[in-house]
Amino acid sequence: MRRRLTQHPVSGAGLGLRRVLVDQLLERPPAQVSLLEVAPENWMGFGGRLGRKFRALTERYPFTAHGLSLSLGGPGPLDEAFVRELKVFLDAHNIRVYSEHLSYCSDDGHLYDLMPIPFTTDAVHWVAERIRRVQDILERPIAIENVSYYAAPGAEMDEAAFINAVLHEADCQLLLDVNNIHVNAINHGYDAAAFLRAMPAERVCYAHIAGHKVESEDLRIDTHGADVDAPVWQLLDQAYEHCGVVPTLLERDFNIPPLATLLSEVDRIAAAQKNALNRWGLLARA
Repeated sequence: MRRRLTQHPVSGAGLGLRRVLVDQLLERPPAQVSLLEVAPENWMGFGGRLGRKFRALTERYPFTAHGLSLSLGGPGPLDEAFVRELKVFLDAHNIRVYSEHLSYCSDDGHLYDLMPIPFTTDAVHWVAERIRRVQDILERPIAIENVSYYAAPGAEMDEAAFINAVLHEADCQLLLDVNNIHVNAINHGYDAAAFLRAMPAERVCYAHIAGHKVESEDLRIDTHGADVDAPVWQLLDQAYEHCGVVPTLLERDFNIPPLATLLSEVDRIAAAQKNALNRWGLLARA
């Protein structure tokens, strides 16, 4: 059981920034939101009124950035021109953490979906080399996210071993997506708690939590379009036991409810963090 706090560049409970929320967050900044996160591809290069609003938010809140298009596992050349543009964006807005999916999304053009990387030794070397190159260009460590997937073609090892091998060889951080662990555990028949314990706690930079669709008893679809359900909240508590109270961010991409509803889930993240600290007698030092 991990009963210590790790230093992180962000802290607390946060929310994924969507454009429909911008004006509300500026007009009445909610006290319970400690950080915001954006997909940089959706904001890079914007000026004018929207650009000024975004600047106002990055000056008010600590930010993380979660990429959509880097295609770390893709078969094509790494888009280094994009990475250099990304560095300008991250530096200009003092983005605290940059993360990307451990997946790929391009092959002679964008596929507009996150595809599973084969769990093979060759793929470990390929992805790790690309991550190291991105870190060199950005001049900062990045975090990779464990992703949801629905097939594992050509696997030579299990998912946990693959993630650990990439993290070690690339010497990068981990964005722990708690919902994805639950979704994959149902879809592929493994124990979510055991998978969580297999993740290297010392590399966890921050965490994501989200909702999903229950398609059938043995199938979950990672939609980010529903409220977080009970098993995912329970797994978040277990994540804090394993990793310490890491910064945690709520993702909601579809069926976005009123801000008050989102904030109630942010409140629940904060409560889970506080409860964990209280259990360890660490609240006064948080």
